[in-house]
Order: sequence, then C-alpha cells, then structure tokens
Amino acid sequence: MSSVNAGDAVLAVSMRGAEHAPTVLFAHGFGQTRHAWEATAMTLANKGYRTLAYDARGHGDSSSNAADQPYSATQFTDDLIVLAGEQPEPPVLVAASMGGLFGLLAEARWPGLFRAIVLVDITPRWDTTGVERILRFMTAHPDGFASLDAAADAIAAYLPHRPRKTPGQLQALLRQRADGRWHWHWDPRLVDELAGQDAQLQQHALLEAAAQVRCPMLLISGGRSDLVTPANIAEFLSIAQHVHLPDATHMLAGDDNTTFTATVLHYLDALPAACTIAASNTTEHVTGARP
Repeated sequence: MSSVNAGDAVLAVSMRGAEHAPTVLFAHGFGQTRHAWEATAMTLANKGYRTLAYDARGHGDSSSNAADQPYSATQFTDDLIVLAGEQPEPPVLVAASMGGLFGLLAEARWPGLFRAIVLVDITPRWDTTGVERILRFMTAHPDGFASLDAAADAIAAYLPHRPRKTPGQLQALLRQRADGRWHWHWDPRLVDELAGQDAQLQQHALLEAAAQVRCPMLLISGGRSDLVTPANIAEFLSIAQHVHLPDATHMLAGDDNTTFTATVLHYLDALPAACTIAASNTTEHVTGARP
C-alpha cells in the first residue's frame, strides 16, 4: 500500500502492473474500500495494464475529515482529480456507485481527465429504494460487532446470494477498537453528511455533468439491481455504451467477478489510444491534459 496526499486528506492506494503500462483507476462505492477491486485489478495487471485502487476519504485506510470539517461531494471529486492528474497519461476510470458519480463530476469539471469511464451500476438518476436499503445496512449496527462471525452474519443477511464471508476475509472490512468490538471501515458521519444531501439536487447536478462528458463511457448494469432501473438506463444510453449482466445485483463486481472483469477487459482492449473530445463539429484528441 502507498498513499497520495490530496491536500486535506491522505488517500491509501494499491498499485499493480508495470509502471509505464496504460493505467486503470478504480473508485469504489459508498461504504466500500479499494479491496473490492482486488480480483479485477490483479487480472488487468496480468493482462498488461497498470492499476490503481484507492480508498476514498473516510473509508478504509484513508484519512477521515476532522470533526469540524463536514464531508462534501466537492471534496471527493477533488480527490479523484488529484489522483487522475498525477498519472502521466489520462487513466481509464472504473467506478462503482458513489465513485462513478464523482467520476462524472470530475470529468465534467476537467475535460480530458479520463481516457474513458466505466460506470458500474450507476447512472446520474437512480432509484432511491436501493439507496435506502444500503443506508439501512450501514446504520444497522452503530455499536459494532462482538466478533467477526457476528459481522459475517450481518453481511450474509444483506447479501444472501453470496457465499458467507470467513473471519479472515472480513479483517480488511472492519476495524477492532480498544474495547474489542469490530466496526465498519468507514466514518459513520458519512451517512448524514454525504448520503443525507438532497437527492434531487444531486441528480440535477449529475445529469448536467453527464451531458458535458465527451470521453467514451460504458455502463455495466445488474439485472437484479434495486438502484439502477431500466428507465435510468434508457435515459443514459444516448451518451454511453451498455452491457447488462442479468443475474447481478448492484454489487455486480462481486456477484460475478469473472464476467465483470472480462467485460471491462474487452472494453479496455477496444479503446482508442486517446479520449475524443467533441466540440460543435470539431473533434480534438486530448492526451495528457492534466490538472
């Protein structure tokens, strides 16, 4: 693990692959960590790509905001711009849920930041039913768990279609405090300060941002997702390619990682060398446009 200084946050980063290979930057969803991408990142690195997966601020091994500093979408977007801007060439962003939304905002603010964007079961407009289910899970155990087995029970109830997690698999997802209890790896303030922001205002800003993106985009959606609906997908298809995984939920990278990774790899291998930025009738190829 290495770290990147993003101003008021220190972000934990895992890197794989050759230094000068084409770069893929992974951004996880709300309440996750960079470890969600391990299997995919390892495969892509073995196929000739350089991969960077990071913990968003307030998650995993990255720093949390100070007590007097509320979390905001601008902070998360700025962090992503810093990470992408440090790369010698624009990376491809592969981003799930929350990470994908900040990716759209970042690319709209800095055109050419990404070579392409792969959105993992997220669109600028979403169904709040899925968000509410995620937040119920995240707030269900404010006092933590007495053991890793108890945490495994909670995850099994939340994701009943998945194999049960072993205690060893869970150690990267929780922190043990001085009292011996295990707590999730994210700052509980995130729920009120970030997820609690007005959804309609967020979606309006994201729809505007998505309309400004000119680099190639791919949406990978899950047929059993309760967050991205067919109507959400249809609205987005005018500006993005689409691959549908019918048996996957919103957590599709973990539901069928083999198919998900193959889909990402096929898309990466077919990309042109540069992001194409369209303005009126003019097409400009932008390479290395860094913040």
